[in-house]
Amino acid sequence: MATSVREKQTVALKRMLNFNSPPLKKAAAEPVWKVLIYDRFGQDIISPLLSVKELRDMGITLHLLLHSDRDPIPDVPAVYFLMPTEENIDRICQDLRNQLYESYYMNFISAISRSKLEDIASAALASNAVSQVTKVFDQYLNFISLEDDMFILCHQNKELISYHAINRADIQDTDMEAIMDTVVDSLFCFFVTLGAVPIIRCPRGNAAEMVAVKLDKKLRENLRDARNSLFTGDSMTGGQFSFQRPLFVLADRNMDMATPLHHTWTYQALIHDVLDFHLNRVVLEEGGGAEASPAGARPKKKARKTYDLTAADSFWQKHKGSPFPEVAESVQEELDAYRAQEDEVKRLKSIMGLEGEDEGAISMLSDNTAKLTSAVSSLPELLEKKRLIDLHTNVATAVLDHIKSRKLDVYFEYEEKLMSKSALDKSLLDIISDPDAGTPEDKMRLFLIFYITAQQAPSESDLEQYKKALVDAGCDLSPLNYIKQWKAFTKMATAPANYGNSGVKPMGLFSRVMNTGSQFVMEGVKNLVLKQHNLPVTRILDNLMEMKSHPETDDYRYFDPKMLRGSESSIPRNKNPFQEAIVFVVGGGNYIEYQNLVDYSKSKPGRKVLYGCSELFNASQFMKQLAQLGQK
Repeated sequence: MATSVREKQTVALKRMLNFNSPPLKKAAAEPVWKVLIYDRFGQDIISPLLSVKELRDMGITLHLLLHSDRDPIPDVPAVYFLMPTEENIDRICQDLRNQLYESYYMNFISAISRSKLEDIASAALASNAVSQVTKVFDQYLNFISLEDDMFILCHQNKELISYHAINRADIQDTDMEAIMDTVVDSLFCFFVTLGAVPIIRCPRGNAAEMVAVKLDKKLRENLRDARNSLFTGDSMTGGQFSFQRPLFVLADRNMDMATPLHHTWTYQALIHDVLDFHLNRVVLEEGGGAEASPAGARPKKKARKTYDLTAADSFWQKHKGSPFPEVAESVQEELDAYRAQEDEVKRLKSIMGLEGEDEGAISMLSDNTAKLTSAVSSLPELLEKKRLIDLHTNVATAVLDHIKSRKLDVYFEYEEKLMSKSALDKSLLDIISDPDAGTPEDKMRLFLIFYITAQQAPSESDLEQYKKALVDAGCDLSPLNYIKQWKAFTKMATAPANYGNSGVKPMGLFSRVMNTGSQFVMEGVKNLVLKQHNLPVTRILDNLMEMKSHPETDDYRYFDPKMLRGSESSIPRNKNPFQEAIVFVVGGGNYIEYQNLVDYSKSKPGRKVLYGCSELFNASQFMKQLAQLGQK
């Protein structure tokens, strides 16, 4: 039984590609060849889950974007997977008129409205293609699963529901309604796919509360309509939540603004912070050739390589949450193990070339034939291992270059101290005015964290001094303008978030990685080891999951869509702790929080925690949004 939402979404996609009937068990049956037509939204949902090879195995010979020029293929069925938007519907009608395919299977990522269905129907009538429109389905798959325990709402058009969009000063109520409806539509799809009706908790008076109210209403309406409810029947019983419902915690980005700006130290979060990492794919720019190009020729374009970091990559699964120095060591160990295996195969080869008839050689030969056979049969495995090692060597080296050139270890350590309010070993001004330490953006991030976490804001004269140093370092001060307003506003509302007593202890430089044979030159990079501590998101979740009483979460609202009357009580019905929880951050999330939640659920056996966010941004993308907000 598929357990994680990622698996359930994959199963749903495979079903859809098999014309909405469960895939056949018999491998012997040749798949029906077909064409897949998707829009950008559909592409983003499929790409982290199914590779091109898997699509081909399911009979997809061509996969094309809806709005590209497509030639008619009259004798092939087409599966459409797209959002029910105006322009998509128009294009479908055009396809029907041009009679592009033999038959049409329409699958809409989220529910299509009655009027749009009528548009398709009238186009089918007009072009005499009614019999060819075989099936029309609402798939309710409007979200993207990135990990077994992580999802985001959308990647295309994410600026429509970004932090900036929700927190603009000049936002109209109608805009806000539209943003909230988009978010709720995706979350509703998520719970349909999960096959569970959650118990919803949220703070009062912010965007998260608006989402909670709307989601509760939407789930409630669907459950009332018994004939068409999406939460009854077989889909429910098979789920992992047969006896207990999950807790759904909605949080708002504004409760913790320091974490998304924080420099980080774990592998996955670092990749997201310093490299181009989207939908589980890293794009690396390879250094172009240094040789001078002939006069008048175009400068060489830098080669771009893409790497997929998938669930099938065991090294990635094991180490994505490890501190970077550990990852560097592990890559090195894997490399050494691989080289040893390769040498063994080479040695066998040379022995097989033995001349001469003497007894010894022949007995050795028969002995080695067995060895060679096993070596040859393990070759594909060995090659795959080699590919993964190369991939992580390249990615880790790229990350290491950033750490060294920007002194990210210094930033990480200093920020951890700021966030845990421990003693600082050098002044903030020193780091800001040190020309070698980091980019202007790094300095700005550090200062914003200092400003956000400070118990009392720095005095005006100090602030001027900091501002001057930041401007001299080339920083854009507009994010600070917004954070100032934000801080003034939240101070009235709540006490500053507490980051727990985190801390890092330097462990002295690496011994093993320092020796000359290593790929990674870690000189001067501190070997920092993380102490387990909970970020604000994780603490809120812990209180709500374990039913602890805590001033931070005591007045969170409580919704149960299954209760007949939507009672406004915030009194939880059950006093037992929850086993499963989903945390969702309205306004955007990051891998630091995700990793923190993963570590938290590891420390609580039997608990499952999923992390979702309206968009995934790294610090520089978040800074851009803050800057836009501060330029008003």
